[in-house]
Amino acid sequence: MKKLIVIGAGITGLGMAVYAARSGYDVTVLEQHIIPGGLSTSWRRKGYFFEGGMHWMTGSSPLLPLNKVWHEIGALKDNNPIYNRPVLYTILGAGKDGGNLELYRDLKKLEEHLIENSPSDKRAIRRFCRDVRKFQKVHLPIGDVRGLKSTHPRRPKLTELMAMAPAGLMYSSLRKTSYQDYVNRIKHPYIRHLFSSVNSSEFNALSFLYTLGQFTSGDCGFPEGGSLRMAQNMADTLLSLGGKIQYRTKVQKIQVEGSRVRGVIVDGNLIEADSVAIGFDTMTAVDTMFDSPIEEPWVSRLKKDVSIEQNMFVGLGLKTQIEGLPEAPVFPLENEFEAAGLAFNRFRLNYYTGDEYAPPGCSVMTCILIGDSYDYWKAKKADGTYKEEKEKVIERFITELEKHIPEIKGNVEVTDLATPLTYERYTSSYRGSWMSVWKPGKFSFTFPSKSSTIEGLYFANERVRMPGGLPICAWAGRNAAQCLCRDDNVVFNCGD
Repeated sequence: MKKLIVIGAGITGLGMAVYAARSGYDVTVLEQHIIPGGLSTSWRRKGYFFEGGMHWMTGSSPLLPLNKVWHEIGALKDNNPIYNRPVLYTILGAGKDGGNLELYRDLKKLEEHLIENSPSDKRAIRRFCRDVRKFQKVHLPIGDVRGLKSTHPRRPKLTELMAMAPAGLMYSSLRKTSYQDYVNRIKHPYIRHLFSSVNSSEFNALSFLYTLGQFTSGDCGFPEGGSLRMAQNMADTLLSLGGKIQYRTKVQKIQVEGSRVRGVIVDGNLIEADSVAIGFDTMTAVDTMFDSPIEEPWVSRLKKDVSIEQNMFVGLGLKTQIEGLPEAPVFPLENEFEAAGLAFNRFRLNYYTGDEYAPPGCSVMTCILIGDSYDYWKAKKADGTYKEEKEKVIERFITELEKHIPEIKGNVEVTDLATPLTYERYTSSYRGSWMSVWKPGKFSFTFPSKSSTIEGLYFANERVRMPGGLPICAWAGRNAAQCLCRDDNVVFNCGD
């Protein structure tokens, strides 16, 4: 059996490991953290469960090819059935006659709802809904790498690709259009807030319509148990196939002799392997994991063209449940909320109840504040005020939120704030980022899943294909495993 070492038990690394184990490899995953999942993670604080990694899963629909991949790598099992929430986001009291303004999953209902609330935007709303409909058939095609021997060869069907053609005709213009410019075609201020809550403002309009196309098509459900259960399912699948995972294991270097991988260095000792896969951020790995940084042509483009996305994650454990509060409320702010040198004009929350998330009668509220605050927090760490500043941000966040949800006053029992430094510490993500950004005017690109200068070195992480995220993690793990099998003349076994 050929020996494969995967560095990092994130979704992509685990996905590659599962496929490699199915195909007959002796697989060991080395993970510096105490749990699997990487950036797709959750954690507990004093009985409260904070979902920090996933709010919907692309490929949750059984009608999509990606869904089969999620099942093959063990991410979806009987213990995490999919919940499709009927509303993506809600702005309380912003609708007609004081009702709520909601981003419905049902596109026809959404169209009628938006026009009812803003008749003057009727033309723009109808155009928006036509655009979304074209993207309902768009999905990530799943095929095999060229030259692969597989137990179950797979390639996209012609009918599948043809169904995506109407959206493809819009590719050029939408790629160049900013997300915010597209949203600003709507004049109603609260509808703009609703739409602006779907993606980061840094993205192009294409990403926005793709997300809503998936959501309104019946995809983008939430697996019960969230990111932690999904990651643990994958880890359990690997172990059931004879693979191994070593937690609390920090890889210091990848050992290369001549032009071939020899293994990895852990605690100063060499662990030999026939192949090594980098399952964490390539942007970090190419400069830090080798005696000399990798200088292949694509690395220059990676460093030059890839823009990163960061966030601060706020978690509140409440010793109460807020009656009538929707699952994902959005609160436009009268005055901007400032934190870590950034300014925010809305809070986009996720609200959780139930025994899985909080003690009886209690609940959890989380908020993601998107923006590059890495240098700010790095400076606070350096001058010794990091913890103090985190507490100040949380205190001001609660004070502002009380204006919109008075019921939380005096009921906040547990607080938490993850910064880019938190993500960097636990996942070695470049500058604590959790995604790449597909900016207006930029082309999407795919980087190699294997090194062209170091034999036996593979890349299994979301940076392989822009913009990243969970669907790319599933694709990238499979692609890296297929490249490995092809190079070793091994039959790829997807587990069917």
